[in-house]
Amino acid sequence: MKFTLRLAPPLDVRRRDVADQTGGRSTGPWITAWELRRNRWTFPSTDCQFMSMKRHISPRNAGWRTVDAPQGLGSPKPLIVRVQSLPARSYFAEHSHSWNQLVYAISGALTVKADGRRVVISPEQAVWLPAGTKHSVGSLMGAEFRSLWVANTASQGMTSGTTVIHVSPLLRTLIVEAASLKGEDHCYAARVIALILDQLRRATPISAALPWPTHPGLLALCETLYADPANPRHADRWGREIGMSQRTLTRHFEREVGMSLRAWRQRLRLLKAIELLGSDLPITEIALRLGYSSASAFIFMFRSEMRVSPLQHRRNLSHAASRGTSSRHRSGPQGSPHRSR
Repeated sequence: MKFTLRLAPPLDVRRRDVADQTGGRSTGPWITAWELRRNRWTFPSTDCQFMSMKRHISPRNAGWRTVDAPQGLGSPKPLIVRVQSLPARSYFAEHSHSWNQLVYAISGALTVKADGRRVVISPEQAVWLPAGTKHSVGSLMGAEFRSLWVANTASQGMTSGTTVIHVSPLLRTLIVEAASLKGEDHCYAARVIALILDQLRRATPISAALPWPTHPGLLALCETLYADPANPRHADRWGREIGMSQRTLTRHFEREVGMSLRAWRQRLRLLKAIELLGSDLPITEIALRLGYSSASAFIFMFRSEMRVSPLQHRRNLSHAASRGTSSRHRSGPQGSPHRSR
């Protein structure tokens, strides 16, 4: 079986200002952030922002800008790696492919909407989309997009439905490696591709992704909490701000998201922790940004959920990133069989 790996154009070719792609237009107003000082730390908050929400709910995707996918990539034979930087509050409009797709980002969080559901995934998660699935993908805070297009002929043994999967350290490293290939070493590229496809067949479905509501008021609430996980407001206060009683908010939220607001906020803090651990912020500052009273409370939560400490998780991320960087230097001009332009 002959393997061909094609990649998106080099990053410097595809990095265009989103404003250029949208004609510099703003798609509408959105909630701005005020600053709340706690102790000596400064965090974003929204104490005064929901006053107008009873009178005006921003339309869906307000303040977000569309991003164009690279053109001329063709169809996967059997695999294409999409490499693209997503600026904050940018998204790919709803579309579908005649091939399968693994939606993934090596850093940052992605919001994926498919089959009437919306989820937010961290760099340890990906969404498998079978051929023909209508979907849109965006990022609230920005992300490094590394998506896979997989031919139908290469997807035997993979899940047949839209599924959130766990991205193992090996699969992440293989995706980083595949995205770095540049030359004409067909045999090496074929081995990398074969390993990626095997890993996708062995991938474990998970339910740890962050579900996202579609109701405009609940959507604004969740985006506010995403920007400021330390916000101390409870359901009764949120309900008053968006024109709902606490009971109505609780009922609508659980119906749309499948969990209580309190459980959702706990999962949000974990996802944000994973995202922030990819930066160089001190552990104590991350804990405070997430709303924990101490670093020890944050470490206990993280270890309970992830089975490793935040520091060890950061080391694991750094190790995977360094392996990807070293492979790019090692491959030099020799790497993938060919790259689409």
